[in-house]
Amino acid sequence: MVQVRQPTQEELEKRRIVDVHPEHVSNISSTDFPGHYPGEDHKWDLEKFRKNFRVDFHQNDPCESQFSLVGVDAAIANAFRRITISELPTLAIEEVYILNNTSIIQDEVLAHRLGLIPLKGNREGLRNLKWFRKPIPGDEGSGDTPTDYNTVVLELDVECTWAPNGRELARKGETDPKKLFVNSSVYAHQIKFNPTGNQAQVFAGEGIVQPVHPDILIAKLRPGQAIKLSMHCVKGIGADHAKFSPVATATYRLLPHIAITAPIIGADAHKFARCFPPGVITEEPITAAEAAQEGSGYEGHEGEKKAVVTNPFHDTVTREALRHDEFKDKVKLGRIRDHFIFSIESTGQCDSDELFLQSVKALKTKCQIMKRSMANLMR
Repeated sequence: MVQVRQPTQEELEKRRIVDVHPEHVSNISSTDFPGHYPGEDHKWDLEKFRKNFRVDFHQNDPCESQFSLVGVDAAIANAFRRITISELPTLAIEEVYILNNTSIIQDEVLAHRLGLIPLKGNREGLRNLKWFRKPIPGDEGSGDTPTDYNTVVLELDVECTWAPNGRELARKGETDPKKLFVNSSVYAHQIKFNPTGNQAQVFAGEGIVQPVHPDILIAKLRPGQAIKLSMHCVKGIGADHAKFSPVATATYRLLPHIAITAPIIGADAHKFARCFPPGVITEEPITAAEAAQEGSGYEGHEGEKKAVVTNPFHDTVTREALRHDEFKDKVKLGRIRDHFIFSIESTGQCDSDELFLQSVKALKTKCQIMKRSMANLMR
């Protein structure tokens, strides 16, 4: 019979570290599951999860947030990341009806550029928009009809002309198109919202549907050239097309772990600090108490500088310290396997922290569907 044992806190902390060596990593796989360690009980416990789980925000701006997700498995963290990128709905330009395009940009290239422009508007109105079901190729009767409940219409009508004194400036040698012409460049802020039906009340004032960044360059024109078109915007997800993804980037990394196992003093401390990004390692004076303590390694070095790990958060785990022989036996590098540092950069339609909460709700919905399906199978 296997003897029941309780692991020490030191053992548990050691198991959390993914070890980083000069040319490889070790202790990669998770081991906190029943049966891996004989005599230890690792069954999932809600109270234990509540005790260990936490979310700490380091930066929380509307378009960019960074936070630590602690106490979850890599599979769960990666599920949040993938859902954020590809399964949260946003509004984007889907159909472009070109009435006139005499610019040098081909119709299909112009339509592609327009589709990638991120849009914003009244968030409650965007959430309440219904999904637009596109018709099946070959079946004209299928699909939905565009209405004010599932489609937002935008328009772009720009023509380039000479400025009032443009011809005179050109004769004097002026070459700046902004001085010579009117509408020499077409920008995103020239896209106009054309509300239909109830949209005039839902998307009103500052909540109208418009590009997130007004200065996105769409095309360049010269006198006699014009662009006139209409755009239909619908809801979609990033799995269908990248233009529907609500984020520019959504990434995570494991928190670095730096353990100094033997004293690093004097010139070595300065050299050791330079092996890491600024602020990760600092040099601090050795106190009298440390110099008087037997076996500390600081005996007789009072007042000298020692290397101290200050902020591993900014470390990139470059392994530079492991390239120097004097540090190989004095430092251990690693990453904490259940401490994920998330970075989410929103395209502007939703706040970055809100996107993470939406991904949590989406994963919860998936779990509920899976639970119901399994229950139906067991009937």
